[in-house]
Amino acid sequence: MPTGFMLRTWLLEYIIQLSLTLELTSRSKAIAFADDLIILTRGETIAEAENYMNLELRKIQEWVQNNKMKFNENKSKVMLMSWRKRKEKKEINIYINKTLKQVNSIRYLGIVFDSKLTFREHITYMEGKCAKLIFSLAKSAKIIWGLKYKALKTIYTGAILPLLLHGAPVWNGVLNSSCYKDKLVRIQRLTNIKKAKAYRTVSNKALCVITGLMPINIKIEEATKYYTITKGKGNMYVTNNKL
Repeated sequence: MPTGFMLRTWLLEYIIQLSLTLELTSRSKAIAFADDLIILTRGETIAEAENYMNLELRKIQEWVQNNKMKFNENKSKVMLMSWRKRKEKKEINIYINKTLKQVNSIRYLGIVFDSKLTFREHITYMEGKCAKLIFSLAKSAKIIWGLKYKALKTIYTGAILPLLLHGAPVWNGVLNSSCYKDKLVRIQRLTNIKKAKAYRTVSNKALCVITGLMPINIKIEEATKYYTITKGKGNMYVTNNKL
C-alpha cells in the first residue's frame, strides 16, 4: 500500500474523529469531508460571531495539541457571510496561533462560496473551466473534419455537463438573474455549435433542437428537483405534478 495513501487515511480518521467528538456550542457546526474541515458559526452581531468562532477554535487547538497534531495556519482561511447592507466593521480577527487570513470567497468541494452567497464567482470560475475544455476541443472539431457528433456528445455529457451541474441544488437560484443564466447558456451554445457544426449566428434554442440536448437552464432545474425528491423533501413536486 502506498505510504501517501496510508498517511491520508490516517489523517482522514483523525478529521472524522474531531468532527464527531468536538463539543461545539449550539451556534456552531463542524463539517468534515475527506481531509477538509469547515467550522460554521452564527451570531446576532459580527462581534458575537467573532467571539464564538475564536472560542470554537480554542477547543480545536486543544484537541489538536492533545493528539500531537498541527493545523497549517497558512492554508486556513476565514470568511464573514452577511447580507446586511448597513455600514459596519467587516474585518474580523480569528486566531489559530496567529491571525487567519480573511477572504471574500472560499472554494469548498468544488463550489465557490462568496460572502454574500451570490455565487457570482462560482459561475465565473465554472465558465472559465468549461471554456478551456471547449476551446481545446475546438482544435479537433472543425466544420468539415474532426470529431463527429457522437464523440462530441459523449465528451459533453461526460465532461462538460457534470461540471455545469456540480452542486446545482446549492447555487441554482442564480438562474433568476439573466446575466448568470446567459453565462451558462453561452457555455452550452459553444459546445452545441461544435456538435451541430453550425454557424455562430444560430440561436442556442435552435441548436438544442438540432443536437437533441436539453437547454442547460432546464437541465439545472431538473437536477435540482431530482435531488430534492430523492433526499425526501420533494413532496410538493409529487403533489403538484402527481408523479
